[in-house]
Amino acid sequence: MVWGGFTSFPIAAGGVSTYIPGSHFRLCVFPAGPGSILQTVAPPLNFLGTVMAEQPPICDFGWKAPDFSLPAIDGRDYALADMCGEKATLVMFICNHCPYVKSVIDRIVVDVGALMTEGLGAIAIMSNDIETYPEDSFENMKLFAQTHKFPFPYVIDRSQEVAKAYGAVCTPDFFGFNADLSLQYRGRLDASGKEAVPGARRELFEAMGEVMATGKGPQGQIPSIGCSIKWRSGD
Repeated sequence: MVWGGFTSFPIAAGGVSTYIPGSHFRLCVFPAGPGSILQTVAPPLNFLGTVMAEQPPICDFGWKAPDFSLPAIDGRDYALADMCGEKATLVMFICNHCPYVKSVIDRIVVDVGALMTEGLGAIAIMSNDIETYPEDSFENMKLFAQTHKFPFPYVIDRSQEVAKAYGAVCTPDFFGFNADLSLQYRGRLDASGKEAVPGARRELFEAMGEVMATGKGPQGQIPSIGCSIKWRSGD
């Protein structure tokens, strides 16, 4: 739902969380409706002061993909033009340590790999602060990609400027573009969270297949969920 131009979605305890565009804050209403308690929450803490997952806003259809040039674990630098697909392009923000990524990384590899054989271009970007989270270091990126047999480039965004340009919020965060590099999908991989959901509908796979076939993504999209991007102190 949309309140006053802000994107809202249900959360636990009968509440509604509203993403504030251009910020790292959200408004939380507990419970939703008349007589609600309104609070401003700075991720990753919820109104109880406990760690909560992050969710990105809904798809801004038609938004154009920003260019970038980032070093990859294979020794190359990749620009947007280097990895664009004939029919569609998928930019993924992931990392090595996040449990939300770990629970679905093999599904990402399978689904994205299958789509790449049909004309999708894909890249994974790691933007976390590696000083605070050494598990996300460049060397560990190499091990993570090797262990899970990535079929797509895995690059590091040391300055975090690319994550900011895309408005990335969490890991994993998916940006699906059509052949004209217009955003058509900003949803989740599937219904999994910290644990993989058996037999979950392949939402990203289906959506990007639709984008590849028609140039347009589905109107109904459910945001991804994951650990917040680990911004450097002071950023």
